[in-house]
Amino acid sequence: MATATKTFKNFIGGEWVDAASGETFETTSPANGDVLGVFPRSGAEDVDRAVEAAKAAYEDWRLVPAPHRGEILFRFGRLLADHKDELAELMAREMGKVLPEAAGDVQEAIDMSFYMGGEGRRLFGHTTPSELRDKFNMSVRQPIGVIGVITPWNFPIAIPSWKIAPALVCGNTIVFKPATDTPLLGERFVELLVEAGVPAGVINIVHGGGGAVGDRLVRHPDVPVITLTGSRETGIEVMRNAAENLKHIHLELGGKNAIIVLDDADLDLAVEGIVWSAFGTSGQRCTAASRVIVQRGVYGELQGRLVGAAEQLRLGPGWEQGVDVGPVINKRALEKIHSYTEIGKDEGAKLLTGGEAAGGDGLGDGNFYRPTIFGDVDPQMRVAQEEIFGPTTALIPVRDVDEAIRVSNGIEYGLSSSIFTRDVNTAFRAMRDLEAGITYINAGTIGAEVHLPFGGTKNTGNGHREAGQAALDVFTEWKSIYVDYSGKLQKAQIDTAE
Repeated sequence: MATATKTFKNFIGGEWVDAASGETFETTSPANGDVLGVFPRSGAEDVDRAVEAAKAAYEDWRLVPAPHRGEILFRFGRLLADHKDELAELMAREMGKVLPEAAGDVQEAIDMSFYMGGEGRRLFGHTTPSELRDKFNMSVRQPIGVIGVITPWNFPIAIPSWKIAPALVCGNTIVFKPATDTPLLGERFVELLVEAGVPAGVINIVHGGGGAVGDRLVRHPDVPVITLTGSRETGIEVMRNAAENLKHIHLELGGKNAIIVLDDADLDLAVEGIVWSAFGTSGQRCTAASRVIVQRGVYGELQGRLVGAAEQLRLGPGWEQGVDVGPVINKRALEKIHSYTEIGKDEGAKLLTGGEAAGGDGLGDGNFYRPTIFGDVDPQMRVAQEEIFGPTTALIPVRDVDEAIRVSNGIEYGLSSSIFTRDVNTAFRAMRDLEAGITYINAGTIGAEVHLPFGGTKNTGNGHREAGQAALDVFTEWKSIYVDYSGKLQKAQIDTAE
């Protein structure tokens, strides 16, 4: 654990260095305001230096055999496992997750590192028959160059691994800008990569804000790929600012995910799934269930059970045993969440429980908000349409499965979806008709696994995916290769082979 007075640096070209400006900022705990460390407040000059280092390192790193690059990721995965408890404790303090969730965040990075390490011996291309005699055709993946990695605070170990592990195994180099709310976790991530054997210049970290560091990274002409997880508004700005250089842009943006509960559902299972999906990580997940669409036959019973379960959840610092819901990330988030409570009440939704910041009882000055449930919500209300990113969910009554699917799809996002039903025919219909990148049957909206593509439709992103083999398409270019061993010039689409 870092002490409150420890000062950290950027990591550029294999060296730990201060920001050129000499300016700094603090990272604090959302649970009690404790200062956890001091970090460089970097700017364009620091980004330029990091990109220069990454560009120089790329020339050798791309030639390192992919299996050897994968072996470094295997070592990194083992180091994450060795430091799992330490990282989970740090995450509880810097980001606010309760310890079991924080350990799960680290486990995702372990899983991703091992999975992508294996890609070092695959990175499959394709072979196809040629239309001409004595000719061989194949396609292969090739690295692209310097990757700009911009990550959020809510999964401060997992999400960097989703981006950095596949980028590295494909032969790219990295300039990493972690969120200013969780720089210490980003720092530890890079320290362990270096310990695993990533060469100098291949991984660089530059701390600082999106306006100074992120924007320069997005606009830099020597960074051909930007991968960002953030808000829809930020994603639009990134695409606009990167357009002049025709960069490859990978965006994972917002969600307004729904759980459908039909009359034939297992209500015990549904309530458990809703509580976990709506209030896990204090609702600060892009896959959080901020809508629950309930068929009228079970609406009253589900509402009663759900309110009772929510009111049993214990709030507190994430590092304490027995805590179910930790703090939200900062005061701005707390204010935004509460503003949506007021919006919901003004719109006529029925506040069933929560709806206020929590203090006292050991919560002190932390950023805690009580799990909040609205009932009798109209699908067009703002609390049913806009991403709140807090421990708030809205119960929406519907007549039947047709209306449930229409309501679930009736938003601008399309990340995660869920349905609880015992009818296999209905389940398969939902798999087909729900407009989302992820659909769960008889489970909540969270719980993605690293070997399947992760991402969404509509305003959730721009069509690319993280995780699974689909992630490789973000960080490689396809090259088609034709080998003619006929000894003569053959003209495809013109010659007629006998």
